[in-house]
Amino acid sequence: MSKRDFYEVLGLSKGASEEEIKKAYRKKAKEYHPDRNPDDASAEGKFKEVNEAYDHLKDPQKKAAYDQFGHAAFDGSAGMGGGFRPGGGPGQGDFGSAFSDVFEDLFGDFMGGQRGGARRRGGAARGSDLRYNLRVTLEDAFKGKTETIQVPGSVQCEACSGTGAEGGAQPAACPTCSGLGKVRAQQGFFTIERTCPTCAGRGSVVKNPCKVCNGATRVQKDRRLNVNIPAGVETGTRIRLAGEGEAGVMGGPSGDLYIFIEVAPHPIFEREGPDLHCRIPVPMTTAALGGEIEAPLIDGGRSRVKVPSGVQSGKQLRLREKGMPTLRGGRRGDLYLELAVETPVNLTAKQKELLKEFEAAGKDNSPGTTDFFSKVKSFWDGMTG
Repeated sequence: MSKRDFYEVLGLSKGASEEEIKKAYRKKAKEYHPDRNPDDASAEGKFKEVNEAYDHLKDPQKKAAYDQFGHAAFDGSAGMGGGFRPGGGPGQGDFGSAFSDVFEDLFGDFMGGQRGGARRRGGAARGSDLRYNLRVTLEDAFKGKTETIQVPGSVQCEACSGTGAEGGAQPAACPTCSGLGKVRAQQGFFTIERTCPTCAGRGSVVKNPCKVCNGATRVQKDRRLNVNIPAGVETGTRIRLAGEGEAGVMGGPSGDLYIFIEVAPHPIFEREGPDLHCRIPVPMTTAALGGEIEAPLIDGGRSRVKVPSGVQSGKQLRLREKGMPTLRGGRRGDLYLELAVETPVNLTAKQKELLKEFEAAGKDNSPGTTDFFSKVKSFWDGMTG
């Protein structure tokens, strides 16, 4: 009797994911477990069949072999390029070569890189990205500016033009891997590929290393760069300078440089997105009688603002489009002025006398105080009642 398809045993279709296979196995194992089916003589056979199917499909390597060759990958069946036998035989080389391609496609990254990629054969590799933290003032964030920064990092060696060989000569193909950057080892019917130990996966070796970079193809060097900071940047804004990161290896492309912006706190303004907030003290007399105050603006200008009579602390006055510009243009944010009414200190004898006369006039001029103590009286009356 021919063996059933493993996917069919678990009730799955070919190509099922690892999670789907695990879920189906749990369901079938529970369904056919002998302890749950004491009166079913066939349950034990089905339970063993489910376990066998799961044992092969749960393992990525076995699953890849089964998907490619079916049961013939494990039971020694004919029809596999000359007759494969697990212990050896005429067809083993054909199968190993074919399966190594499947294995490499599935697990190439795990084994050290993309199949046949430039990093393996030519040794070229992209340089690393760099990060630079840049702190700017709120005024700079408002206007924008060009900042000159000094970035430490590696650059391509000029003496060898990035080849790593003296005089710029081209590296020779690695004698161990013949320039492939990888070597193969046979383990049973599996062909495992590993990074070449001689060239470390580059595929080439330098016989006469450059005396400046010692064959590393790169040297350390500080660079001065001009960074254009656009108006409207905020803390967390990221500016990308393509190709200004670490130099590539063996002629590979350079990485990128990322500038991360931090806007420093300001002594007068607080920022909330495109809007600015400013707390302005107001003399008690101005708050009582009304008048004007002079408000600072982020562009360095001034604005005369009218204060209505009887204004209280915490009142906000809005100046439209006097805030920060948005990063990608459009309208500016607003400036919010929060008024803080000041109580006078260090009063002269004359000022104290005038305030006492004002108090003696007896007129209720404090709406907040009246409202508060009205609530307090109701609270006390409720407690005593």
